[in-house]
Amino acid sequence: MLYKSYQTFSDMLAPARFAAGAAVKLGTKYLGPIADNGWVKRYLALNNVFAGAKLTHKRPDYAIDRVTVGNAEVDVFEEVVFELPFGNLLHFAKPDLQTPQPRMLVVAPLSGHFATLLRNTVETLLRDHDVYIMDWKNARDVSLSEGQFGFDDYVDYIMRFMRELGPGAHMLAVCQPCVPALAATALMAEDRDPCEPRTLTLLGGPVDTRVSPTVVNELATSNPYSWFEKNVIYKVPQRYRGRGRKVSPGFLQLTAFMSMNSGRHWDQHRQLYTHLVAGEEEAAAKIKDFYDEYFAVLDLASEFYLETIDKVFQRMLLAKGELTYRGDRKVDCGAIRRTALLTVEGERDDICAVGQTAAAHTLCSGLRPHLKRHYLQLCVGHYGVFSVSKWQKQVYPQVRNMVLAMS
Repeated sequence: MLYKSYQTFSDMLAPARFAAGAAVKLGTKYLGPIADNGWVKRYLALNNVFAGAKLTHKRPDYAIDRVTVGNAEVDVFEEVVFELPFGNLLHFAKPDLQTPQPRMLVVAPLSGHFATLLRNTVETLLRDHDVYIMDWKNARDVSLSEGQFGFDDYVDYIMRFMRELGPGAHMLAVCQPCVPALAATALMAEDRDPCEPRTLTLLGGPVDTRVSPTVVNELATSNPYSWFEKNVIYKVPQRYRGRGRKVSPGFLQLTAFMSMNSGRHWDQHRQLYTHLVAGEEEAAAKIKDFYDEYFAVLDLASEFYLETIDKVFQRMLLAKGELTYRGDRKVDCGAIRRTALLTVEGERDDICAVGQTAAAHTLCSGLRPHLKRHYLQLCVGHYGVFSVSKWQKQVYPQVRNMVLAMS
């Protein structure tokens, strides 16, 4: 019922948002000198903010057309190299590059946003790596005939894509998938799979949420499993391809994230309004681009959402050495002996606190000391670990050096 109510409300607002967007376009194009009037500027800025404050459910473009490799600019082309019902293996190909680069699989979060949220992560990695990413699909657009998608299926996707990359490839996981990425690596190591990753980088992930619990962790443990099953799972409306599929709607995920920093988001939109009134287009564009991405949401298959709540946040099974794969196979991180491990945390991370990701080193007891490294990035929160300046200038060199050392 909630999903239908949300959709109805969104449909009701659509004409008003369209009108606001049209007012901005027409005003900018036809008002001429009148557009410089203070009241007109405020009116257009208000319409601009209102038109942009909306949720979308389609994946934005990565828009990575060229990157700098060494001293040269090279073209980048997206190609889907392997397709599965709930996600594709997307390759950022650089066909003009003469020297092969280390292959890197980026394991993107499945937590209400599209993998394009890692655009800056990918763009930076492309300088020195042949990059692939797990490009998730919106569960509301996946037909019921495709079956279910749970935690073990996520692990399967990781292993299947690593095998597609072939021996000698590397893996980097951001936030929530650090747990399934570690589990997949352990299973491949135990099987002596030739395609197990040569290095595994975990960026700000909830490996052990018993360490310095955050608001997110407390939210996940404050109610029993049955509460989540009853209150955050809804059926996809009839108008979509995935009609009847049980999902955790993306708009609920976004609402939860925004509520933790509601003051900051309101302040950002006030700043956007101020920049637009002042004609500060570049500053306004930065805020608009961020929220265009942030407001693009996807629905999660209910099985994956509920099993993640249960296994990762409520029972912390991997951290306790009790996680099983497909019901009866124990996941033993101690089996990892050849994959170099790098963990990265942000000093001010309020989603995955300091110590939660580093816990992976204790679990990987079979790794020799020279194959383990931990890096704490000062003065950054969660997103600073994998995006913008600190990621590019300080965190990324740690990743690059680990890959180079093991290639």
